Amino acid sequence: MKHTLTVLLLLFSAFSQATVVLVYHHVSDKTPKSTSISPNQFKLHLQYFKDQDFKVIPLNELVSNLKTKQPLADKTLVITFDDGYSDILANAHPLLQDFNYPYTVFINPSMVPKKAGYFLDWQQLKQMSADGVLIANHGLMHDSLIKNPLGVKPQQWLNEKLEQLQQAEQIIKQQLGQNWQYFALPYGEYSRPAQFKLQQMGYTVFTQQSGPVGLSTELTAIPRFPASMPYDKLTPLKDKLNSLAFTIAPETQHSATVVNGQLPVDSQIKLEVKDFYPGMLSCYVEGLGSVKLDWQKDQSFRMNLDGEFKPGRVRANCTAPSIAKPGRYYWYSKAWFVPYQDGSWYKY
Repeated sequence: MKHTLTVLLLLFSAFSQATVVLVYHHVSDKTPKSTSISPNQFKLHLQYFKDQDFKVIPLNELVSNLKTKQPLADKTLVITFDDGYSDILANAHPLLQDFNYPYTVFINPSMVPKKAGYFLDWQQLKQMSADGVLIANHGLMHDSLIKNPLGVKPQQWLNEKLEQLQQAEQIIKQQLGQNWQYFALPYGEYSRPAQFKLQQMGYTVFTQQSGPVGLSTELTAIPRFPASMPYDKLTPLKDKLNSLAFTIAPETQHSATVVNGQLPVDSQIKLEVKDFYPGMLSCYVEGLGSVKLDWQKDQSFRMNLDGEFKPGRVRANCTAPSIAKPGRYYWYSKAWFVPYQDGSWYKY
């Protein structure tokens, strides 16, 4: 199938600054590499942040700035962990305290009493909370919001998962006294209906697609850069830490993400930025590689997606070098989630 991506570029009066949110999972040499960073490599990350004068801020400070439209200070970082593994306390917490860096752990409350020693228990979480760690919501049972089982309607599945999300929020509040209404999406998967409902419920939502955070970032789709293996090496991480946020129109950030064989890709994107040369913008799509951009006279361009999206998670990463800040790049990632033709979902 052939899809086209039309992007309207509107000139903006100022270039963007950004805060970068990093997501880790395990900090261990003994856990799956795809979700892990070694304690030694993690310490190198923290030392690099310090040496390069990055300011690590708590997640609630970033969210407050986004909600009140306060300027985001340049070279600011937020550190987050998903899933609530016990090695976070054993290996990451002492290092973060040594550097005096705040951080957030997103947990699944139903997993806390299970697999003793593998997940953080409530006593450990209370200790971390007393140390100033922000504990937030990763869903009750780490279920995707979009992967409804065959025979279950998507809306029914979504309503069930969001009801469980509310239950998880209440458990965290009862156990720890923390009630942020911050939600890290399990597997980073979401849909336009999910965004709408989460917005109505008052949640601030974090994805797993790459990109920095700017003042135009929608509160229902805040990007985070993965920093575990294989993305833990400092050389590529440096570009991400120094990335800048495009000013993205709200309708782009609320466009459809679930794509099947019967529906075209909802891929219209609008950017408002002045600080790059249009001819220098490039986009890379998983499975298709670098794609051709056809520029129009009105400064819109068309991204030619000539090929099929295979079932799974597909992302387009678009970058452009800054004029005002040489050596730094604007970055935006668009996610699509593609089931099989029979409506069943890919495995994790």
